[in-house]
Amino acid sequence: MSVAFVFPGQGAQKVGMGKALAEAFPEARGIFAEADDALGFSLSRLCFEGPEADLQLTANTQPAILGRRGSPATALASTRPSWPPGPSI
Repeated sequence: MSVAFVFPGQGAQKVGMGKALAEAFPEARGIFAEADDALGFSLSRLCFEGPEADLQLTANTQPAILGRRGSPATALASTRPSWPPGPSI
């Protein structure tokens, strides 16, 4: 069986993104916790609860998309994609 991961880019952000993954997978929660620590603010709260206007700011969107993109990949680390795309297809 072939598996491919496709990751979103800027413009795909929305309030609530990553919340279900973080609730379901400790690995995904860990990615958001690392981002929170590295950035010095709760990126996870911004992703999960908003406000939308703050999430739309590029300074917040870029780390949010990276965190959201990394959380499923980390949670599915045992699955090896056949075609791993870059961040901007």
